[in-house]
Amino acid sequence: MSAISVGQAVVLGAVEGVTEFLPVSSTGHLKITEGLMGIPVDDNAVVGFSAVIQVGAIAAVLVYFFKDIVRIVSAWFRGLRDPDERYRHDYKFAWWVICATIPIVAVGLAAKPLIEGPLASLWVVAGSLIVGSGVMWAADQMGRHKRGEDDTSFKDAMLVGSSQILALLFPGFSRSGATMSTALILDLDRVAATRLSFFLGIPALTGAGLYELKDALGTGTGALPLAVGTAVSFLVAYASIAWLLRFVAKHSFNAFVIYRIVVGLLLFGLLGAGVL
Repeated sequence: MSAISVGQAVVLGAVEGVTEFLPVSSTGHLKITEGLMGIPVDDNAVVGFSAVIQVGAIAAVLVYFFKDIVRIVSAWFRGLRDPDERYRHDYKFAWWVICATIPIVAVGLAAKPLIEGPLASLWVVAGSLIVGSGVMWAADQMGRHKRGEDDTSFKDAMLVGSSQILALLFPGFSRSGATMSTALILDLDRVAATRLSFFLGIPALTGAGLYELKDALGTGTGALPLAVGTAVSFLVAYASIAWLLRFVAKHSFNAFVIYRIVVGLLLFGLLGAGVL
């Protein structure tokens, strides 16, 4: 039998699509949802399923930012051939994304047993949601929001990219929350911080999904639930991306901070009461 049914895949795909790029922790929400549906959160097939349906959300980013991605990738290929092109920001930015992905890949491979074992606990998720909220609130208050996307540097990309490790080790911290908070501390404006988070997430999350695919298929999760969950994730994530970019252009991250604290405290309550 499949570890996850088609109906459960629809629900989990929707949760993944809504939360992957919002700074509220998709991993945390997936684990909470899995727990409420009686799905074992530390099962290898479930962990693999969660990673694979992220590819649907990443596909939504690829479609939404298709023109930007084509421009950056084209600049990178031109720069490989023409030294004069290597001074352009798009060429350098492509290299920055590649380099900024290396730290999370290295940690992900080295700490895989820990990530899929003790750190997969819902207690860790609850604590990380609340701690991450404090970091996000402080970053939004500290940041001067004066730098745009064209002002980013190699240092910015490396620091923001490396911050993804926090979400990898502490599910509930939120990859988007960690990267956006770091970018805000570096004085990027909220739109630039959000877009940088999107671009840096593409290689890391795509790689994780493809790496976990064999485990998801080989440990009890059927191909149909995987396909359904990924498709739902794509559709919902596309709408979520469009909404988030409009939201951050006019609002602070305070709404996300409050929401995360509420969810974290609720989760602690459910765990303490034995409901989860």
